[in-house]
Amino acid sequence: MARMHTRKRGQSGSRKPNIKVPPEWVQYSPKEVESMVVKLSKEGNSPAMIGMILRDQYGVPDVKLICKKTLTELLKKNGIKTEIPEDLLNLIKKAVKMRRHLTDNTRDTSNKTKLIFVESKIRRLGKYYAKNGYLPAKWRYDPKIAALLVK
Repeated sequence: MARMHTRKRGQSGSRKPNIKVPPEWVQYSPKEVESMVVKLSKEGNSPAMIGMILRDQYGVPDVKLICKKTLTELLKKNGIKTEIPEDLLNLIKKAVKMRRHLTDNTRDTSNKTKLIFVESKIRRLGKYYAKNGYLPAKWRYDPKIAALLVK
């Protein structure tokens, strides 16, 4: 009997195609895409938001295929660097919201448990970024400072 499931556990339903060359239908040159990335970043968009805008409004499926550099590499090259990487910042925002919720709902034990998991992820990711030079070497997560950072 044939197996019904072809995907491995934990994979989502869609994946990016494994192509190495930009599609023929993309109308923009690498310089134009780079200038759009810089312009959108200066407007205050996060890297994930820039990628979505380029995909949905300009028809650019993948910045890396066209420019041969990732979106964050392009931003760094043009002198636009975020202090904290986007994925870490999103986790910090989530932890701050959870702590704020716990001040009003002190008996919410499932939220307390999930907060422990989120803060554990923050610390692990922080160690990785500090080790690889994206954050200062002595960077540590502190919930009080995080609350000020998010505001």
